[in-house]
Amino acid sequence: MGPLVVITGMSGSGKSLAARCFEDVGFFCVDNLPVDLIDPFCELIQRGGGQLSRAALVIDVRERASLVRFPEKLGSVRSRGVAVQLLFFDCSDDVLKRRFSETRRPHPMTAAEGTLERAIVREREALSPLRDVADRIIDTSQYTPHELRAFLKNAYGASAGEDLPNVNVVSFGFKYGIPLEADLLFDVRFLPNPYFVGGLRFLDGTSKEVREYLDKNDVTHELMDRLQGFLDFLIPHYAAEGKTYLSVALGCTGGKHRSVALAEKLGHYLAERQVPCSISHRDLGKE
Repeated sequence: MGPLVVITGMSGSGKSLAARCFEDVGFFCVDNLPVDLIDPFCELIQRGGGQLSRAALVIDVRERASLVRFPEKLGSVRSRGVAVQLLFFDCSDDVLKRRFSETRRPHPMTAAEGTLERAIVREREALSPLRDVADRIIDTSQYTPHELRAFLKNAYGASAGEDLPNVNVVSFGFKYGIPLEADLLFDVRFLPNPYFVGGLRFLDGTSKEVREYLDKNDVTHELMDRLQGFLDFLIPHYAAEGKTYLSVALGCTGGKHRSVALAEKLGHYLAERQVPCSISHRDLGKE
């Protein structure tokens, strides 16, 4: 069988959306499969002769007491040669509370007379062993549903089986926090800031004027040459190790000018070199 993706993490962090995305790109998905059925499930797929080449499972706190056996089951499956990727979806407590407030759905760990805050704490405690062994932690605090869907489809879609990993180049502002899902992170705040230039403050890094302003600086060209060369070196080595996705984050102060312009430039460079690539601007449009 192909890779088995196990989706787990905090309630409200985007696991259901992730499962739908995996279905959209050809994975056979099972939500809330009992932990004790993971071994038989893998055996069934292996006997299927490749008809279900890729599968994804959602395992979370709905498993209740049986969840403690998951790390053991994970080791058992891997010992049979199944390539398992454990994805842990996380999110800040404030965003989780807001999402539950908006949807008005009960938290699965809310006991009688319990609070949402206490339920989130209990869930973090229960999922801590899974988070510790996760292959990838995806923090969705700053993702919109559209952005999360694009990220997952880029990482696991049709092109994910090609030789080169899918690269997501993301710009962000340090004032809003760093993207925790980033594999590589570069601070570009040392470049001249267009925010302080008349006529550029209310533009952003996608505009011709901001790009031309940054291009006048020799340091910008040297930085891009070094970043491009660094990725030219790294990507084949990541591919040789079987890495299917790579998140490259570029950060400036507000995520509006410098990081946006450089992310666009870097993404287009990679696309020209036939590297599967997407570009996103996490904080563009924020105050």
